Amino acid sequence: MFINVKCESEKLELPAGSSAKELAEKMNLREPHQALIVSINGEVYDLDTALSDGDDVKFLDFDTDQGKEVFWHTSAHVLAQAILRLWPNAKPTIGPPIDNGFYYDFDNLDISEADFPKIEKEIKKILSENFKPEKHLFDGKKDALKEFGDNPYKKELIEGFDDQGPITAYRQGEFFDLCRGPHLPNLGKIKAFKILKTSGAYWRGDSENAMLTRIYGISFPNRELLKAYLHLLEEAKKRDHRVLGAKLNLFSFKEEAPAMPFFHPRGMAVWDHLVDYWKELHLREGYKIIKTPQLMTKELWELSGHWDHYRENMFTVEVDDERAYAVKPMNCPGCMLYYKGHSHSYREFPLRIAEFGHVHRKEPSGALNGLFRVQSFHQDDAHLFMQPVQIKDEILGVLDLVKEIYQAFGLEYTFELSTRPKKSIGSDEDWEITTAGLREALDEWGEPYKINEGDGAFYGPKIDLHVHDALGRRWQCGTIQLDMSLPEKFELEYKDSDGALKRPIMIHRAIFGSIERFLGILIEHFAGKFPFWMSPLPIRLIPVADKHVPYALEVMKKIQEAGFTCDCDDAPDSVGKKVRNAQLLKVNYMLTVGDKEVENNTISLRTRDNVVHGEVIIDDFLNNCAIEYKEKKLTSPYHKES
Repeated sequence: MFINVKCESEKLELPAGSSAKELAEKMNLREPHQALIVSINGEVYDLDTALSDGDDVKFLDFDTDQGKEVFWHTSAHVLAQAILRLWPNAKPTIGPPIDNGFYYDFDNLDISEADFPKIEKEIKKILSENFKPEKHLFDGKKDALKEFGDNPYKKELIEGFDDQGPITAYRQGEFFDLCRGPHLPNLGKIKAFKILKTSGAYWRGDSENAMLTRIYGISFPNRELLKAYLHLLEEAKKRDHRVLGAKLNLFSFKEEAPAMPFFHPRGMAVWDHLVDYWKELHLREGYKIIKTPQLMTKELWELSGHWDHYRENMFTVEVDDERAYAVKPMNCPGCMLYYKGHSHSYREFPLRIAEFGHVHRKEPSGALNGLFRVQSFHQDDAHLFMQPVQIKDEILGVLDLVKEIYQAFGLEYTFELSTRPKKSIGSDEDWEITTAGLREALDEWGEPYKINEGDGAFYGPKIDLHVHDALGRRWQCGTIQLDMSLPEKFELEYKDSDGALKRPIMIHRAIFGSIERFLGILIEHFAGKFPFWMSPLPIRLIPVADKHVPYALEVMKKIQEAGFTCDCDDAPDSVGKKVRNAQLLKVNYMLTVGDKEVENNTISLRTRDNVVHGEVIIDDFLNNCAIEYKEKKLTSPYHKES
């Protein structure tokens, strides 16, 4: 007896009862990076899953996000198995995959980097044993608690599970762990493994809970990928925005304001360029720019729902022991009040309201990370109000703006569409209209996008915007969300063409996301070498000797009158040292002036990549600077590759 399945648009005949693994072998998908898990009719399973007649089968390899997740989650189990072999009294908690690799948290474990070699040695031994992870299904919570009841962390997880769903675990050799899976078909797929670091982490990210030992790792299906990744890590260290931020004197942090950055004059120069660019584009696109208060009453946040669901992340204060206020953690409710302060007609739509708002959020101390995760930051929010028929065109307008902004910084980007989750508000009709609007806009946009079924916000579908920096790292920055919750809660209305009062459709969108985080990304993306138009110090005058300082100051004044930032290094140092100091500050152009330049009324131009162009007429230089600034060029006309 045989069954027919479809795989990669090909129809295949198999003996009844065949597993996905047998199909993979039939298709010769045996390499370590191939056929890690299987998607059957859109759901992912282990490879030992039996196939049925008519199944639509797709094998997921290491190049896919789901393939990587399973590869790294299985690797986290390997790490935990090695730890328990070496430290039997350690208590494993959770070990999820993350964007790059995985971690596993343990209680009752004290290790340091000195222990990494012996852990990796034990991991190598486990991998050579080539265990095949086996799935186990428990008969309810009581059955699962018999196995894991002596581990308080596993017990807490089990007791919090939905009574409707199955409880599963996986066994590999002597190691048995609570897990929903799926897993790799065998550990032999893992050919390269590296322990990266260890740190402390609170159970479930709550500082009221126990401090655990977290171990981070990475693994790959071949050694070349590991070698390339470790090289990437070294390059990332050189670009660390926290290190470069200090070296370039851009920003700092103080104990008196935890995770709330202080921006220095040079940092503010970059900041102002970003904000001016943002404002210029939004005014051009017809946005109205507002500013709402940072401190608003408890009643507002109760109405928006944040007081009940987000209070632990909010900074609150009482005034005269009578009334509670909160520092805003997001800008949306303030914009709702602005909208509600006027009556509106369909003739105003689409109505685009933008705010460069300062927000504060309490964050777990273990999650704080330079500018990437702070407690005080600015969001480039915008709220677009419209009729249902305008959704697609407004989304396309936002996507055009996204493309223009990200390309201005040389950032690649990808989109993900997240659809209705199981728990949501709004009618089926509303969800169909809004989701179709996003999908049609993305389809018309014409670039590839990923669909995350059921991963939307409870109040509406969304598009997540990911940027990819110079090292290929992916960062989730902006978002485009259709929000059906706040217009309903704030009873927003507009008068339609038929005279009836109706609820507007609202799009919430951000492109930078957090300007602090976006600036951190840009520092690492450019390795501190900002393009001329946003550089904190694009030009420096370097007089050869004291007698050349007056001429250097004349040139500096002319440059400043042309609208460009510059300074003059008149320290009693050698020219070589002055050039080196300017290069350390990533100055775009170093203009040396000596006897010849004074006599000819010229400058001697050197770029930060150490290319000397010799004598240049000042007006020609300024004309090139004007073009470079206006067109927001990413490379200089004087660049060595030009």
